[in-house]
Amino acid sequence: MISLELQVAFAILIPLVGAVGITVSSSSPNFRDAVTLATAGALFANVMSILAAVWGGASPAITLISNLPGLDIAFKVEPLGMIFACVASTLWIINSIYSIGYMRGNNEPKQTRFYICFAIAISAAMGVAFSGNLLTLFICYEVLSLSTYPLVTHKGNADALKGGRIYLGILLGTSIGLFLPAIIWVWTLTGTTDFVAGGILKGHVSNGITVILLVLFMYGIGKAALMPIHRWLPSAMVAPTPVSALLHAVAVVKAGVFSVLKVIIYIFGIDFLAETGAAEWLTWVAGYTLIAASVVALTKNNLKARLAYSTISQLAYIVLAASLVTPMAVAGGALQIVMHAFGKITLFFCAGAIYTATKKTEISDMRGLGRVMPFTFIAFFIGSLSIIGIPPLGGSWAKFYIMLGAVEADQLVVLVILLVSSLLNIAYLMPVVIRGFFSAPLGAPDKGQTKNGSSSLIAWGALKEAPALVVAPPMLTALCCIALFFAVDPIYQLILPILTP
Repeated sequence: MISLELQVAFAILIPLVGAVGITVSSSSPNFRDAVTLATAGALFANVMSILAAVWGGASPAITLISNLPGLDIAFKVEPLGMIFACVASTLWIINSIYSIGYMRGNNEPKQTRFYICFAIAISAAMGVAFSGNLLTLFICYEVLSLSTYPLVTHKGNADALKGGRIYLGILLGTSIGLFLPAIIWVWTLTGTTDFVAGGILKGHVSNGITVILLVLFMYGIGKAALMPIHRWLPSAMVAPTPVSALLHAVAVVKAGVFSVLKVIIYIFGIDFLAETGAAEWLTWVAGYTLIAASVVALTKNNLKARLAYSTISQLAYIVLAASLVTPMAVAGGALQIVMHAFGKITLFFCAGAIYTATKKTEISDMRGLGRVMPFTFIAFFIGSLSIIGIPPLGGSWAKFYIMLGAVEADQLVVLVILLVSSLLNIAYLMPVVIRGFFSAPLGAPDKGQTKNGSSSLIAWGALKEAPALVVAPPMLTALCCIALFFAVDPIYQLILPILTP
């Protein structure tokens, strides 16, 4: 029987072995795609096995390289990382199915390189999830940035190369210029970079240094996309839609906000930050990012661009929750990682399905498309409701717990921010659905008429859905958004130990 420690190592190694298999099978697209799916399935099974042990109270750890004291390359499973690993491994399977349909349906070039880089990125995400200290987190964080660069620049045209430069420039610039110095500073102050329940900084830093370190970490973790270092995210939308889904739901931005939560919980400690008030500025920055990104989203006619700014806003919910430094708020932030992942991947899958079927990217051109692409637009509608936070969709629980956290922290202004944000979510997401179902198709004189004269809202006889491998994944993730509303308690129970160290 394989030990838990080896299973943790396998979580990182399985995608890398899969990348080798994809490379070897490059001459046979069918076999290559089968290797991709088999690798994703193997990782999922491995992660679920670790989850079962964690449910039983286990906390497996493994040290690969011993450097200076407190600077090991080490991995340790804790509840927050377990949640991130479960999300990434689950969605990799669904995204792989979608990628096969999308890449083939659009005759995308360099598909083998795409799947190789995707697998390496998932390996890095697993490393981030199970990192046992700041140094290991930083290394895996950087590998994730570098491995996703070829995915962002996949198309190879001028726009893709420009977007890739902005993407990599901002992410590497912030991590090397701010994140790494913060890690070194923490090590010199405490003699360790290990993640410890309750934090490691108390008794080693003054209030002023605590604020400075928090600034370095929050802006050094550029993947969290706090304004004004958010431009990398909309710039990366030049990538194919499966990459956008990876960036926004599976790995990249989730690695950012996950790292924010992990640093606040295990390096600073929520009780220490609450005592010092060092995170109060972060509440205002996150609140501004949340509202401002939503307002910008309203101005975007390109669907992927609108969803990109939506992601910036939704990530700010997690940073806002972390800044409140109360158990309920932190629980809401952790839940938001899960709920946003499934809601946002649904929306990006739908955007890709619309493009595959019609080559349309502008919202103004999507009039009446819901009538001939009902499955895609119904999935978009469900995903939108979850992002907005309306029951019975999973996203409502995350917003509810953040609200409880705001009350617990006596930050009633945060409730106003959340209310305004929800209204803005409705304003930039619902028009896509309304335009799709209730606006007359372009060139159609009669709002209720279809080609055959029927007044039916949905033109069942004239369906123009994308291929099944592109449509089925968003339908599945939309159903997951509903299921998560009723399955929230196991997730909360998993989070509970980090709230009461």
